[in-house]
Amino acid sequence: MARSRSDSGFGLWRYFNPAYYLRRLRRLALLFIVFVSVSMLVWDRQTLVREHEVEISKLNDEVFRLQQALEELKSIGGDVPFKILKNVEDNPVDIQRRQRVKEAMIHAWSSYEKYAWGKDELQPQTKDGVDSFGGLGATLVDALDTLYIMGLDEQFKKAREWVANSLDFDKDYDASMFETTIRVVGGLLSAYDLSGDKVFLDKAKNIADRLLPAWNTPSGIPYNIINLRHGTAHNPSWTGGESILADSCTEQLEFIALSQRTGDLKYQQKVENVISILNKNFPADGLLPININPETATPSYSTTTFGAMGDSFYEYLLKVWVQGNKTSAVKHYREMWEKSMQGLLSLIKRSTPSSFTYISEKSGNSLIHKMDELACFAPGMLALGSSGYASDEARKFLSLAEELAWTCYNFYQSTPTKLAGENYFFNAGQDMSVGTSWNILRPETVESLFYLWRLTGNTTYQEWGWNIFEAFEKNSRIETGYVGLKDVNTGVKDNKMQSFFLAETLKYLYLLFSPSTVIPLDEWVFNTEAHPLKIVTRSDSVSLGQSGGDLRRKPSIKLRPRRFGRIQD
Repeated sequence: MARSRSDSGFGLWRYFNPAYYLRRLRRLALLFIVFVSVSMLVWDRQTLVREHEVEISKLNDEVFRLQQALEELKSIGGDVPFKILKNVEDNPVDIQRRQRVKEAMIHAWSSYEKYAWGKDELQPQTKDGVDSFGGLGATLVDALDTLYIMGLDEQFKKAREWVANSLDFDKDYDASMFETTIRVVGGLLSAYDLSGDKVFLDKAKNIADRLLPAWNTPSGIPYNIINLRHGTAHNPSWTGGESILADSCTEQLEFIALSQRTGDLKYQQKVENVISILNKNFPADGLLPININPETATPSYSTTTFGAMGDSFYEYLLKVWVQGNKTSAVKHYREMWEKSMQGLLSLIKRSTPSSFTYISEKSGNSLIHKMDELACFAPGMLALGSSGYASDEARKFLSLAEELAWTCYNFYQSTPTKLAGENYFFNAGQDMSVGTSWNILRPETVESLFYLWRLTGNTTYQEWGWNIFEAFEKNSRIETGYVGLKDVNTGVKDNKMQSFFLAETLKYLYLLFSPSTVIPLDEWVFNTEAHPLKIVTRSDSVSLGQSGGDLRRKPSIKLRPRRFGRIQD
């Protein structure tokens, strides 16, 4: 037995002797094959385990993201009847069209740069500039964020240097408080939010400080004109001393943002006080006439409209709610807006025989069957605000937005030039007819097409926008820039390239053909001049709007890479 165990042990050890295999090549080859096979099996199993762990991690992240999205939907009022586009991929047609719009911006900007640098606006036909807003470089400041979003870096850098070294607000000039706020304050704040360059914030604070005395009235409703050097304020003579609704109540987005970014509450306090005053006696239908007495804050007997001089008041009720991330701190803005939308429903009419939906105006108890192209911002506003309603109401308002957008598109399609007039009248049996027949490169219709495309995914709105762009290219583009039309029926050209053509019209057209991750609507809110401002959550815990931190210091606003605006074309 002992010998047998000894022999057996010796027999096993020979398999560990290299000489055994060197004399038996087949067995050596077999051993090598076995070794390689076992090694590959072990390696493959380890790789599979690692890949499995990675996939589980990705799935967990996706589940967490979906849970967050679900909670957000619940927090804004239940089911949403449309899909919110989070990441629409590029396609070749969009890329080509976006590049065409970008080229249009380059043409407009280079013409301004060549013939009107530093002036408020370019006069392309006479190849010179004009200071329509007191010499504040309105076109340059208005276009900053468009340049940045389109990735026109060299042009942006040159404009930035002009702002830093040449932009001077110490002017003995009676400025429009409204136009200066939406174009200059809004443009500078947007450039700051996008680039993080503090020179823009410092300039925004400088001009805002010069505007603040306009709110020093007995009621707190601001005057609409202010001298930038002396701080003396008044209303235009043609209003009979009254303040204009839109001009007095369309500064909230900009001044709240300025308080959030500087930590100084004074800006926010001035503009939010206006809303508090109006809310005390806000009518049941939420509709206000276009004139308000700055002494008493009493609305005057005048026209009620969603067009000129009324429009952006209603827009900002919704957008301040969006800007504050829809929290309870800004709930009263949403409540006022919903009242106003019930009032808007009372102004909705339909033409015959084609049943175009339009927003009429009201004078006293009488309806005026007229709609401004300016009121074509309303479809976009309704689409943006519809998600805050319960499901049935949301569908109703989104459907209304789509009907109004069709009417606004037909403002363009109904003229020989395919460009819209300034306003339209609706008469029984005759549908629509153009009233004031000029076109000054306005953006409101393409603005609404942008919102409707982003919020529904319906590419029809892109097609409509492209048709409008081509009409601008055909009728308004000349060698030295872009001009408006004196008459959309004859195509006779004027001599002005409006600053909002670069700030709004071309920006919205560019975004209409860009992925939805470029200026996503859950992170940014556009002011009425199309300047995107970062959404910052508002809280009740600090007076007039803490933004995730004490307003005595500058809040931290972190902009995530590639989420705020550029794509390499």
